[in-house]
Amino acid sequence: MASPPTKPLLPWKTRLAVYFLSTLSSASRRSDGTFNRRLFDFFDSKLPPNPKPIDGVSSSDVVVDPTRDLWFRVFVPSDTDAKLPVVVFFHGGGFSFLSAASKAYDGVCRLFSRSFPAVIVSVNYRLTPEHRYPSQYDDGFDVLKFLDENVAVLPKIADVSKCFLAGDSAGGNLAHHVAVRVCQQKLQVVNVIGLISIQPFFGGEERTESEIRIKEGPIVTKEIADWHWKVFLPDGSNRDHEVANVSGPNGVDISGLDYPSTIVFTGGFDPLQDWQKRYYEWLRKSGKEACLIEYPTMIHGFYIFPEFPEAAQLISQVKDFITRQVSYVK
Repeated sequence: MASPPTKPLLPWKTRLAVYFLSTLSSASRRSDGTFNRRLFDFFDSKLPPNPKPIDGVSSSDVVVDPTRDLWFRVFVPSDTDAKLPVVVFFHGGGFSFLSAASKAYDGVCRLFSRSFPAVIVSVNYRLTPEHRYPSQYDDGFDVLKFLDENVAVLPKIADVSKCFLAGDSAGGNLAHHVAVRVCQQKLQVVNVIGLISIQPFFGGEERTESEIRIKEGPIVTKEIADWHWKVFLPDGSNRDHEVANVSGPNGVDISGLDYPSTIVFTGGFDPLQDWQKRYYEWLRKSGKEACLIEYPTMIHGFYIFPEFPEAAQLISQVKDFITRQVSYVK
């Protein structure tokens, strides 16, 4: 019987993309806690919205607050008049880089919209270190409030009574904390019925087994994660802050909140997987409905690379989750 691989087996196209992104993000991070945004943005290909459908999906941008460059991109499938759920998506990038217009995330959200199908609202939030905690959470929740008060900015087929929060990596962290705020502050029209957490970015002072074992994980290592937490968290805080270690000693008690049903995805070559599993276990212990889907041979961010068969599998599983949650709503 063949032993499991000790390193991820990446297609050549993925290896090139991972090498490019890792090299660029490494060159952009400075040891003094600043980020060379001009360098990163020069190579981060951005796409404009397309009112005319591409691959069966049109897109448009909606400005929420120009003073903080807060806006979102709406993706709408063009071949249906039926009411569709709304998925509010938060992109990854360690809270520090990428945007709703980045080519990779524009493509992912277009695929989501077509595959589920759903109206996707992809949020462009402020980035650290220029804007530290809680800027990103404020932006995320403010988009939900904006939709709650201005539902007409979405197409008529958008059904905000069947709304999902979603995010990958840092966006998964963001989705969690926005969900908590929604539970605490309530909305009038927007009804969040599910949370899609794709390899969420959580952490703590403790070194977990996966962080120690996976020293050279593609995309993220514990050293890279440490840098992103350092430039995101309030001065004087450590990684046991409530927004990083959500299941730790300082975490917010959600047991009394109407927290949405959650699906959590992990990858076997992701150093962050132990924190993600703890998140899932904490949700269950808090009395919340949650399921965990593990991909033992996948890296952090694998679903962005369409050459992985597992990427299509994840999208199918998210579609099933959305269909199931929507069926529960009268």
